[in-house]
Amino acid sequence: MAITDDVIQQAEARMAAERDHVHAIDARYDRRTNRVIVSLHSGLELAIPPHLIEGLAEATPSALTEMEVSPSGLGLHWPALAST
Repeated sequence: MAITDDVIQQAEARMAAERDHVHAIDARYDRRTNRVIVSLHSGLELAIPPHLIEGLAEATPSALTEMEVSPSGLGLHWPALAST
């Protein structure tokens, strides 16, 4: 499938529509409570134990601290865990 300007515009429109619903604007790991804290654009914050997130059950606090929100705000990424 060729990636045309039209395909790119359609993908950008889909991403914009998703962002209008719910998306993360920040995320961090709180060592004190052992929770991943995700701040949504609506002002809501979610506190999730790492063992409930796929792939994080065995992650160290150091690896959890290095966290990125995807540009779309629809995903989280842990660079330190990507190579393991």
